[in-house]
Amino acid sequence: MACEMLDISVRTYQRWARDGGASSSDGRKGAQRGAPANKLSADERAEILAVANSEEFASLPPSQIVPTLVDRGQYLASESTIYRILKAESQQHHRGRARKPSKRVVTSHCATQPNRLWSWDITWLPVTVKGHYFYWYMVLDVFSRKIVGHEVHEAESADMAALLMRKPVYRRGWRAAAWCCIPTMAVR
Repeated sequence: MACEMLDISVRTYQRWARDGGASSSDGRKGAQRGAPANKLSADERAEILAVANSEEFASLPPSQIVPTLVDRGQYLASESTIYRILKAESQQHHRGRARKPSKRVVTSHCATQPNRLWSWDITWLPVTVKGHYFYWYMVLDVFSRKIVGHEVHEAESADMAALLMRKPVYRRGWRAAAWCCIPTMAVR
């Protein structure tokens, strides 16, 4: 009945009794606990914020601030502590002169019929000579998964890739001007 009145389980009471009362702290979630002995003082927190907001470190994250200070022989706090202090002061956001990364919707393409969307790739093909490869250039129709063009070369080259993309287009009788994705590289 006492456990019910104190809102603790019998198992918790048994664990406390087993320890012989050596653990005087309340181990429950949400229990009121005293401040840890190694808690940073207000002056130490202010010093960390001053360093993090100084002109030298204003554009750097704590993962770069701490090693720089340690190289100079100065240690204020751990990286995670500086992150925690910045978060408590609502300064845990993009730091620096560079623009914040934009969150764009990833473009996706949907193939609804054949020859509307092609994908290409270059794959390394190993040979018996160690460190030497052939390069398989391939163009694939995404809708039908049909290989519409492929070649094997001894080198990886943008010019060869451009030529490979043009060949299936001309084979189908399409005009090059109507096909907007033809690379503008010189064909040899």
